[in-house]
Amino acid sequence: MFTGIIEELGTVLTAGARLEVACSLVRSDLSVGASIAVNGVCLTAVALTEQGFAADLAPETLSRSNLGDLTTGSPVNLERPVTPLTRLSGHIVQGHVDATGEVVALNALGDGNWWLKVRVPKSLDRYLVEKGSVTLDGISLTIAALDPESVVGVTIIPHTFANTTIGKARLSTRMNVEVDVLAKHVEKLLARG
Repeated sequence: MFTGIIEELGTVLTAGARLEVACSLVRSDLSVGASIAVNGVCLTAVALTEQGFAADLAPETLSRSNLGDLTTGSPVNLERPVTPLTRLSGHIVQGHVDATGEVVALNALGDGNWWLKVRVPKSLDRYLVEKGSVTLDGISLTIAALDPESVVGVTIIPHTFANTTIGKARLSTRMNVEVDVLAKHVEKLLARG
């Protein structure tokens, strides 16, 4: 389990079915077999290198997330799993990406703040509520606006803009989307009535 609070911005060394990432902070206590969130996708570290770690990407991971879009030099958001003593600063994030969304706007609001709009698949709309949580590329964010076309609007504070991949997002950039798992469980329980 993760919180959606990004710990480090890593750099892709090798892309494809074997992803290699350069990093230092998350590498400090990472071990082979441990989970690590890369752009919000829960991966297993299969090798440790002097520069960081490597993880294998299954075909499902490549098709459902934006990790297949990465190239050498791409920045990635990194987060280690929570421990029983970790503060849950974001929200419950599993690292199980539901789909990808597309950036439709990233506009400056002043004072270093930004307004990000991402179009998500209509099938996820029922799990999204204003002031609820959504995870975009592994970043825990609060939904500030929703529109009928399944566009989610979130405010990006200066710290998040500078320390995550959002600062490098452009129009049409694909972002990994994970909706609130609790909403999915409630829906299923209510459907069983």
